[in-house]
Amino acid sequence: MKYKRVLLKLSGESLMGEQEFGINPAMLKHYAKEIKKIVEQGVEIAIVIGGGNIYRGLNAKDTGIERVQGDYMGMLATVINGMALQSALEGLGIFTRLISAIQMDRIAEPYIRRRAVRHLEKKRVIIFSGGTGNPYFTTDSAAALRANEIDADVILKGTRVDGVYSADPEKDPNAVRYDTVSFDKVIKEGLKIMDMTAFTLCRENNRPIIVFDINEPRNLERIIMGEKVGTLVA
Repeated sequence: MKYKRVLLKLSGESLMGEQEFGINPAMLKHYAKEIKKIVEQGVEIAIVIGGGNIYRGLNAKDTGIERVQGDYMGMLATVINGMALQSALEGLGIFTRLISAIQMDRIAEPYIRRRAVRHLEKKRVIIFSGGTGNPYFTTDSAAALRANEIDADVILKGTRVDGVYSADPEKDPNAVRYDTVSFDKVIKEGLKIMDMTAFTLCRENNRPIIVFDINEPRNLERIIMGEKVGTLVA
């Protein structure tokens, strides 16, 4: 087993499946089963999930909602997704803790770093919701921040594509996929992996990122066992 403690970043959009918004039950079950496979290997796993399937703060200006208010609405969407994922995991017999950066003690624990680390040591899956708890920061930034705080071995960014390309593979047929890429090359070529705040945080703390196709069964398990899947940014 190559990685003992990981932070898995999932986008909210990934929960939609073929739907235009909301949560697709089949996708929820798929992610829960994939996570269960690595929990059974003894991996300590924390998850950060976005809220784009319900509400995107960045789109707030189009609706006339003030940016800060929109960002808080987006944070609440991540809590809803976190609750859904928690239910799916617990349905498979996995012990979880939902942790929110915004205090809402009826449904989630407040974020206390030492407590979160203790949950991981006890092999509980923790789901970080509510972003960083601050407007103007994305869930990518929350993932980078929490990964550094809990000292994760790697950030696993689950996407719809199988790695990092020189251009958008859905638009450019000549796009080249990288097996490994340096932080400097990502900045130099303007490759889209995470937003710059999140990316800088990983670069400064030398926190590797693996970008991979989360929808492909067993990919998560293969990464944990040290197989080359997706693109390693280091």
